[in-house]
Amino acid sequence: MSEAVPPTDAQVLTALGRVIDPEIRKPIVDLDMIGGVAVHGDTASVSLKLTIVGCPAADTIERDVREAAASVAGIRNVDVDVTIMTRAERDALTDKLRGGRAKTMQFGPDSLTRIYAVTSGKGGVGKSTVTANLGVALAARGLRVGIVDADVFGFSIPGILGISGATPTQVNEMILPPIAHDVKVISIGMFVPSTSSGQSADRVVSWRGPMLHRTIQQFLTDVYFGDLDILLLDLPPGTGDIAISIGQLLPQAEIIVVTTPQPAAAEVAERSALVARQTGQKVIGVVENMAGLPQPDGSILDIFGSGGGADAAARLSTAEEPVTVLASIPLSIALREGGDAGLPIVLSQPDEPAARAIVALADTLAVRARGLAGRKLGFTVN
Repeated sequence: MSEAVPPTDAQVLTALGRVIDPEIRKPIVDLDMIGGVAVHGDTASVSLKLTIVGCPAADTIERDVREAAASVAGIRNVDVDVTIMTRAERDALTDKLRGGRAKTMQFGPDSLTRIYAVTSGKGGVGKSTVTANLGVALAARGLRVGIVDADVFGFSIPGILGISGATPTQVNEMILPPIAHDVKVISIGMFVPSTSSGQSADRVVSWRGPMLHRTIQQFLTDVYFGDLDILLLDLPPGTGDIAISIGQLLPQAEIIVVTTPQPAAAEVAERSALVARQTGQKVIGVVENMAGLPQPDGSILDIFGSGGGADAAARLSTAEEPVTVLASIPLSIALREGGDAGLPIVLSQPDEPAARAIVALADTLAVRARGLAGRKLGFTVN
């Protein structure tokens, strides 16, 4: 009977290659977080280097390292020596994540990421609720999704997604966004202090144009989203500084206008689309939210009227740029409750009519391809 082959350092290192950093979403071996592996008999000793002191994912990473090392045949004991990266090692890590490029905006004109800016003419139409649920629905399809809560004064995306207390991790000048339901999220609400009770009553932002522009620019430059398929921006209502800044920073972003069926709301919503169009952005469609309340007998109660979304789409359409109604989302108590509870309805009640409408919207947007016109394709012809 042949003797069992003793485990090796290489086998343990290979197993550790399956451990993913939950914030960066890359293997810790590729991130140079493993300082060394040594196997002596049935014991594996692993040197684990965390990115920063107080790393919020420390316990998760150490647990996963122990489990991965112990999965190697013949390993019965795992010793993990946890240390912190040096400044030089962190510099090397951030340089690696940026692909060796100098710090610059991630979503330039050559980016393959599809960018959708969700806007409205006025508040209270459910723009943030639609954005949050749409992001989660897209992620559920297997897409890599990020959300920038650009509504600096009225930030609400973290609360809707259930991460209102989340704090981004900072590695040198790089910010790692919290993740909710597989969506990477950044919001100014994660950087302003809350009350001792955790309430947001004193979390007020009162800034003028230049600071607003710098904040949005920093979100698009310093926050490490990695390779995204889709980036959603939840814009503030109206036609103010942030809308103009987004137009300057992301002229390739495509605009989705959210309105209620009420004609007055639809008319105001058009203004935000027209401002975006002036900065060179393309308006691709209208989402009509609170479209009607389904009744037990199957009828629809049009509390906010009807037809506003279609009217807005028709008025925004041109011969060169047709605009359609991308979705009509019925008025939903469950949708509102999900936002208050921090649990998106597309996950908690996927068969609810509003959830089905948002999932259908996600299906539509997921298959839209970025145009190649004007973009470098990354190869040369000899």
